[in-house]
Amino acid sequence: MKWLIDAQLPRRLPVKLNFIGHDSIHTLDLLEGNESTDAEINRIAAEAGRIIISNDRDFLDSHLVTELPQQLLWVTVGNISNIELMALFESSLSPLESAFQQSACVEFTQDGLMIHS
Repeated sequence: MKWLIDAQLPRRLPVKLNFIGHDSIHTLDLLEGNESTDAEINRIAAEAGRIIISNDRDFLDSHLVTELPQQLLWVTVGNISNIELMALFESSLSPLESAFQQSACVEFTQDGLMIHS
């Protein structure tokens, strides 16, 4: 899968995802870095066929109203360590692939995945 990870999530997340075979970039990799606007992040993700991973509620609201971003993984795991976050991602990759076959918007919680229509 192809991912674009938003600024609030750790820089190590795309490194981990790339290591296990995914194509992942962080907003820090973009020309404007973490200063990239949501519109720019949406444009880059759409052009490259990337799913945005963010814990920013603005992305969810935008997706539900305008369908931008085209695909969103909304992270609502709460206050956990980066190590715990990485482990959650690694154990959830197969279910995530299935979830994105059903919907363009998936919520990622500590308890599992919630598919939004």
